[in-house]
Amino acid sequence: MQADDIDRRILRYMQAEPTLAMVDLADKAGVTSATCWRRIERMTTAGIIQGQRAVIDWGALGYDVEVSLRVTLDKTQSRAFDDFLAGARDIPEVIEIQTFLGQVDVRLNVLARDMSHYQEIYRERILTLPHIADIEALMLISELTSGEALPI
Repeated sequence: MQADDIDRRILRYMQAEPTLAMVDLADKAGVTSATCWRRIERMTTAGIIQGQRAVIDWGALGYDVEVSLRVTLDKTQSRAFDDFLAGARDIPEVIEIQTFLGQVDVRLNVLARDMSHYQEIYRERILTLPHIADIEALMLISELTSGEALPI
């Protein structure tokens, strides 16, 4: 499915104000509510819109430590990726998992309440994951820009 100007206009307003009511979104996009709803349904079915989610301020909930772990796996083991990823998915504080081609195989984004909590997660759960050859921790100091909106 190819998105046209109306679809892009709807998406632009959805990105800017995701909590807009359908009638308000349609009004801003210059279409009827029924047209807006049909186009959103069509874009959802086509996989252009994959869902909506809440953006949470983890710090406001007491999670003040964020660490990005870059992991190199022992790729001499045939199931290294599958076993590692299965274990990482079972750690609730791992909020993001990405795989890469290159020297680093996997990046885990980990949230913790404080450094003591992070050390517990790291020692008792991360380091027990299978097939780790090397691991590097990058602690988030500040987030200068954030967002997923694209200029459409």
